[in-house]
Amino acid sequence: MRKKITLLLLVLISVASCNIDSSKDAVVHKVSHDLEQIMASGKIRAVTNINQTGYFIYKGEPMGFHFELLKNFSERLDVELEIVVCNDIDEAYLMLVNGDVDLIATGLTVNAERKEQMKFTTPIMQTRQVLIQRKPAGWSRMTADNIEKKLIRNPVDLAGKTVYVQKGSSYARRLINLESETGEDIEIVEVPFDAEDLTRQVSRGEIDFTICDENIASIMRSLYDNIDVATPVSFAQNLAWGLRKEGSENLLNELNDWITGYKTTRGFSYLEAKYFTGPRPARIASSEYFSLETGKVSPYDEIIRHYSDTIGWDWRLVAALIYEESRFDPSVESSRGAYGLMQVMPSTGEHFGLDVTHSVDNNVQAGIRYIKWLNLLFVEKVPDPQERIKFVLASYNAGQGHILDAMKLAEKNGLDPEIWDDNVSFYLERKSDPAFYYDPVVKHGSLKGDAVNRYVDDILRRYEHYKNIK
Repeated sequence: MRKKITLLLLVLISVASCNIDSSKDAVVHKVSHDLEQIMASGKIRAVTNINQTGYFIYKGEPMGFHFELLKNFSERLDVELEIVVCNDIDEAYLMLVNGDVDLIATGLTVNAERKEQMKFTTPIMQTRQVLIQRKPAGWSRMTADNIEKKLIRNPVDLAGKTVYVQKGSSYARRLINLESETGEDIEIVEVPFDAEDLTRQVSRGEIDFTICDENIASIMRSLYDNIDVATPVSFAQNLAWGLRKEGSENLLNELNDWITGYKTTRGFSYLEAKYFTGPRPARIASSEYFSLETGKVSPYDEIIRHYSDTIGWDWRLVAALIYEESRFDPSVESSRGAYGLMQVMPSTGEHFGLDVTHSVDNNVQAGIRYIKWLNLLFVEKVPDPQERIKFVLASYNAGQGHILDAMKLAEKNGLDPEIWDDNVSFYLERKSDPAFYYDPVVKHGSLKGDAVNRYVDDILRRYEHYKNIK
């Protein structure tokens, strides 16, 4: 018996991150955004899961098996990678067919039904589906034989049992096939939680059974010692990325060529080991700074939140700046004497009446006050508050004088002094050229502006990752 249940619960990831009608009957549009369009736009857009294997933030750094694969592929193409987070398979599919993303990079199980909907890359890896069940009460005091007697080892014994699986996943299809193969009914409940969430629910005693890929289940077993993952419910299955059925031929060929070659490298073997074997995956997942579980990126989040609120900035943007400045190390001191998390010069701290070497609180407070001062400096020059952020970040790195110079150069040469990308940023890079830094409108000399532009880009790119932290 198959049942779909709509829960009146806030789904942590999928509802917050996917703003698309999830109905399979929704109108979709045929789009063409193949390799040529990706190269021309300079960006590849991929939807992936946020979980402890696909994509997550750990100690302020974006990580994950599929994320790192995507990053490697985008570097091969020399394009920017845009990550879209969605843990709902149906919604991810609609994103794909509507042209909102170029591929689904979640390790989809390849099956005949899905082949009717999309194209698949060369398999990235193989795995089996396994049953997740809880060990019997008091299992730690029982013999192995007694534990075995109380566990399901034959999938046929799922007859009459209730098994919760992720909505739209291949796990539901596998259980339906199992019903057909055995002639027995299984109560299949599809819910908007992924396999990792459901495994946690089994461990906590909230549900009795779920299904999970074996490579993920092995990690979950090391986190929750009261679950058993030793009962397979499928044969080995291919996992791959999904592309649109039409208009993706060249992208598919490029991906297949890359995957085939990359899977033979030490780099791929390293990623498999990094995310699926040994103690490291469990150590990361159980860390206080595994943001998927805790929402934390550093030991100083509360201080960052507090002072960010005083200037109306998203704390995650300030955290991205701090990562760029110090990697969250409060003891870092630069060759110029800038100190601490926000790399504030002691003289700047003194201007605000703060000793930036005294405490993290003082350091962050001084950095935030400096940001506030910069924002006031640019508030009339750059009226758009979102655009102004880029000017403030650049000034935080290089000093406001160089940014004002670049604005004057942009205006003098017919570009918009209120727009950063390809306008002021363009002339900031020109400040390393004597033809520009000797221009009469320039008051602050030469500068390696390309480094400042990278600084701004890196912070904003990291901020996009941090915005996935809830």
